[in-house]
Amino acid sequence: MNPVYQSLPQIQIFLVVVEKGSFQAAASQLNLPRSSVSKKIQQLEETLGQALFKRSTRRLTITEFGLALAEQTRTLPDIVTRVDRLKEQVHAQPAGKVRISTGIMLGQSCLVPLLAEIRLRMPAIELDISFNDEPVDMLAEGVDIALRTGTLPDSSLIAKQIGQITWCWYASPEYLTRYGQPKTPDDLSQHQCLAFKNSHIAGHHWAFYQPEKETYSVQVKAAITTDNSRALTDMACAGLGIMMITPQVVREEIASGRLVQVLTDWQHPDSAPIHLIGFRKSQRSRAVESVWQYLVKHLKA
Repeated sequence: MNPVYQSLPQIQIFLVVVEKGSFQAAASQLNLPRSSVSKKIQQLEETLGQALFKRSTRRLTITEFGLALAEQTRTLPDIVTRVDRLKEQVHAQPAGKVRISTGIMLGQSCLVPLLAEIRLRMPAIELDISFNDEPVDMLAEGVDIALRTGTLPDSSLIAKQIGQITWCWYASPEYLTRYGQPKTPDDLSQHQCLAFKNSHIAGHHWAFYQPEKETYSVQVKAAITTDNSRALTDMACAGLGIMMITPQVVREEIASGRLVQVLTDWQHPDSAPIHLIGFRKSQRSRAVESVWQYLVKHLKA
């Protein structure tokens, strides 16, 4: 470390001596022995290789170099005060902006119910939440925390698994009254289907399996295809067709009876982990760390 950086406490004492005009007056101001003040000034002079004061038994006179140093460092006390205030803020309540990216329905079903409690516990934290089903480049987009399904996209990130998802098939009671229940996956050719499609999911290919039987895929003819899971759910609730979606994101609709599961004798062959994704702890601000720890503890999927 540069020796000048280590001399910052001595420079602060030097500035008080300049302001007060004597070692004794500075010692009184700083609540230090006069000998300590004199020693600190001597140490600073040795570090800088220059005399700061001309001393006599009756008078203390600042040197030309001392005047230049005082001029260059006169804002140091203000800087130290601002740093101290910043430290107090950091060690008080966590504050600042936390940017979260989440899948649309995953966020609405798992994250949104926690927001009121987060705001109550951490009122000084500003949450910036993006709902999007597409992959996110956390570093490039300035995202602090992501809630996503699937594998971890970047080894420089860390992930905390909070659940596991699979897919099931749902329709509204009104639709089933009108078109009837499909008994097997092959019956879907006679039904209106609603397909969800993004970069991870081929929306028109639905896979099925039963225990001790082979998995097979059905290519459905979708009446409507969308890349928005919220819109997909709303369309299914409106009776427009049968959709394939993870049950975690339609819990409310199932509980209220707006959606009914179909093809219950069949399962989807695949599942995917739900991850809370973020940067390493050493890279998180106190605000991000506070939100991360809360979500790890309370997020359930």
